Amino acid sequence: MNNRIKTKKQLLAEVDALRGRVRDLEAGCARAEEKTVRKSEEKYRMLFRSTPVALIERDASELKIYLDRLRESGVADFNAYLRDNPLEAAHCMSMIKTVEFNDAFLKLLEVDTRDELENGFPFIGSSEEFHRLALEIIPMIAERNISREREVSILTGRGNKRSVLTKSLIVSGNEDTLARIVISMVDITQRKEAEESLRVSEQRFREQAMRDNLTGLYNRRYLYKSLSGLIETGKATQSCLSLIFMDLDNFKKVVDTYGHLNGSRAIQEVARTIQEIVEEPAYAVAYAGDEFVIVLPKFNQFQAAEKASDLQSRIKSALYLQDYGFEVKLQASYGVAAFPDHATDLTGLLASADRALFSVKEKGKGAVGLAGRLTSYETIFNRSGLVRSITNANVITS
Repeated sequence: MNNRIKTKKQLLAEVDALRGRVRDLEAGCARAEEKTVRKSEEKYRMLFRSTPVALIERDASELKIYLDRLRESGVADFNAYLRDNPLEAAHCMSMIKTVEFNDAFLKLLEVDTRDELENGFPFIGSSEEFHRLALEIIPMIAERNISREREVSILTGRGNKRSVLTKSLIVSGNEDTLARIVISMVDITQRKEAEESLRVSEQRFREQAMRDNLTGLYNRRYLYKSLSGLIETGKATQSCLSLIFMDLDNFKKVVDTYGHLNGSRAIQEVARTIQEIVEEPAYAVAYAGDEFVIVLPKFNQFQAAEKASDLQSRIKSALYLQDYGFEVKLQASYGVAAFPDHATDLTGLLASADRALFSVKEKGKGAVGLAGRLTSYETIFNRSGLVRSITNANVITS
């Protein structure tokens, strides 16, 4: 009997000993795990701080809880919710706390010490930029989908604007709480500037390809491309469109008298005179040599004729080549045609204005000719700016 009791005691002692060993093993495992976690955390922190990429760690757990409560209260569409409650964007963003940031982040923001960031960061370029960013971030937090790359604009501590590419990553183990989110920030300012410079260069090249080298006015290529579109727009909107065909009178005598170089200079100066009366969306074209075309969207034939008469007066009253020691007087002849009165396509409209100009040339030059309705070109502005109507008295009366 005593042997049995002794055996039970021994067994109980052995069980207690085993339990103690288990506790020791569990404690040892916990310490080892804690040590491993601590080492892992230390390694993470070391990498976080030393990486050359700007990093910031943020805690969105408070915001996540708030958004979950909103969802429980019936908010299903957070984009619509934020649009309907504009003040909520700033309120929600204030719940995201900053945990840590590295030296590369300080360098990106052009600040020297961490104390300079006590009032918050990053320095969003404008309130509109901040609001736009908030409208992107908050729904992403609500859906726990934060990995998408985004481009943002920030202002550095020195007031410089930076374009930054950001990408967020939830630190492992924080997927449910969103207590630790690491955001990488890559400065892409130079790339964006290079892209913008390339875009501007391409735009300038395209623009130059549509410009006349001598005068800076548009060239014939642009005329044909643009005028076709304007006519189609006119058909769709039932709006009018006019153009003026202009040709300098007896310009060969100017070239023969003053030379080809001064002839080119005179054409440049005439182009500047034309530009003085042309306002967008109207534009002028160096058509060929001493010929010009002026396109006047939404001008009817009579308004265009008045514009031509104004240009005629300006050219007649000007003295050209004065900067080169001469005083050259010039005059020009003008042909005016309108869509849809005289033609309904590009070729017909140019031909109508050209024939109106030719009619002026035949009748003595130095005047403004208005194409007759569809095919008649009898109405001519005389040199004093008054109107002589031979036929088509319904077009303009004197």
